[in-house]
Amino acid sequence: MTADLFLLSAHGAAATVEYAVAAEAAGFAGVWLAEHHFIEYGRCPSAIALAGLILGRTSRLTVGTAACVLSNRHPVALGEEAALLDEASGGRFRLGVGRGGPWVDLEVFGTGLARYEHGFAESLDVLLDWVSGRATVTAAGRHFAFREVAVVPRPARPLPVWVAATSPSTVDIAAARGLPMLLGVHDDPAPLLARYGRSDVEHAVARLVALGDSRAAAEGRLRRTLRPWLATTRGYVRLDGAPPRDTDAYAEHLIRTSPIGTPADVADELLATGASRVLLMVEAAGDRAATLELVVALGAEVLPRLSGRAARPRAPLARPAAET
Repeated sequence: MTADLFLLSAHGAAATVEYAVAAEAAGFAGVWLAEHHFIEYGRCPSAIALAGLILGRTSRLTVGTAACVLSNRHPVALGEEAALLDEASGGRFRLGVGRGGPWVDLEVFGTGLARYEHGFAESLDVLLDWVSGRATVTAAGRHFAFREVAVVPRPARPLPVWVAATSPSTVDIAAARGLPMLLGVHDDPAPLLARYGRSDVEHAVARLVALGDSRAAAEGRLRRTLRPWLATTRGYVRLDGAPPRDTDAYAEHLIRTSPIGTPADVADELLATGASRVLLMVEAAGDRAATLELVVALGAEVLPRLSGRAARPRAPLARPAAET
């Protein structure tokens, strides 16, 4: 099993860079960055911009977007940025995209609810054309129509693209194109994987994690930190009039279904997912110091169990280059 971090920039961009640098030192394979607009739950409006910064501060880590919201973006512009980061990083960049939600973002950026509801597959196909390695691309669709243009920079190989999927319709879009999925922290992956219908594609499953001397101890600590963080999601402004989520009930659902407890407990539950790649959500640990402590502890005590190695002593906290 490969383990990456899933970072939502809950504590801001500088802290996110610090977590990524610490993750590389702790032995994680990569980090994935969420993208949100106009909400304190996640303070990264451009996952691809932050990915570029982290790629420049690290040397081994892969850095992915989980996910760039394609309903708000022009797929060609996103494809150009992805190709640029792939070239500059020596192939360490990973592009994940998602449909997003019916949020006010669509109004602010002028793409509209129709683009969210009906344009994701077309946007994705234009993006896939752009990062396929072709020399030129053209489009003649409902949402995108343009004459043939040169792809510059042109990827040396087709760039892999992951699709964040939480609904059956998005699973179907990913499956029809054979694209790996990024499955959310609150979802049971089994029904979505069954709908996808293929076993030869490596998907990634996100999971909230917390460590303690026992599951009860870890739950108690997490209950104090998770609820206020999730309460910030009430800041979402929807365009479809649907009521907001009950964040207290959502917090209890995550606590009940997440890998929580001793390092052995957490490793066993992660392995039981059957996923070949897991994305570990750590910022619910609390503040910046607590999150860093969790990253280091996971690297020392959980990652070795996922790969069959013995746990190792915790390394000292890593700091970004600017702070050393």
